[in-house]
Amino acid sequence: MFVTVVIGIILLIIVSVIYIEYRNNQRYEAKRKAEKKSNRKLTPKVTKRKAPPLSKTHQRPTDTLKKQKSKPSVEPQKKKNVSYETKAEKSTTEFIKTKTVSPQAIQPAEQKKKTSAKQEAVLKEKVFEKELPKTETAPKTETRLPKCEYPDFNYNRLIEMGLSKEEALEFIQELIPQIGDQIPLIEEAMKIPDFYQMERLTHSIKGSSTTIGTGGVSDLLVDYNTYLKTGKELPVAQTYQKYLKIYFEKLKKQFPPKS
Repeated sequence: MFVTVVIGIILLIIVSVIYIEYRNNQRYEAKRKAEKKSNRKLTPKVTKRKAPPLSKTHQRPTDTLKKQKSKPSVEPQKKKNVSYETKAEKSTTEFIKTKTVSPQAIQPAEQKKKTSAKQEAVLKEKVFEKELPKTETAPKTETRLPKCEYPDFNYNRLIEMGLSKEEALEFIQELIPQIGDQIPLIEEAMKIPDFYQMERLTHSIKGSSTTIGTGGVSDLLVDYNTYLKTGKELPVAQTYQKYLKIYFEKLKKQFPPKS
């Protein structure tokens, strides 16, 4: 029972609140309608009067000015143009008379221009020659070719090492084909020319020849190999190669193979 009483009270409160708001809205709308009616009565009506039509005597000054401007004056312009044309014709004829020059007077001016152009060209050439640095031609140094004068080949070093003559001769017989095989390879490298390859080839036969003895092929290969390490002149290498063949032939004759 208590719960139903509370719910009923809440419903009455809600209904009363809604009713009060409804009455307040009706009063507010009635006030607004009354205010609008009072405002309409206070504002007077403004009536616009039409302007009376202008008579011919009371025309606007702008219309008359436009009519005056629209009427062009033709006759005075024609007179001005005619006078201007006559003056222009007179001035052109006078200018032609004063500026006409005979061809004889033109020729010396052209000749002067040609001579001045030639003089300028000559001066430019002289200045250009002065500005060019003088290239000093270095004196050509003649390549000194080696003489390649050596004594006959010997096998003293092998004997100093304690080997017999027969053993030394056997080493020489082994050296001869080694040199014979390397000579064509050196010539092929010389055609390129490849100085590095030439130095390697001569180094191999130089070592074996110097261990046997001195003079002849041994001394030549020492000089030949040392030059190829630093020198790069082909004529010098060619002379060494030529004398290598000569001393190689002497070596074969000096120590012929045993029959």
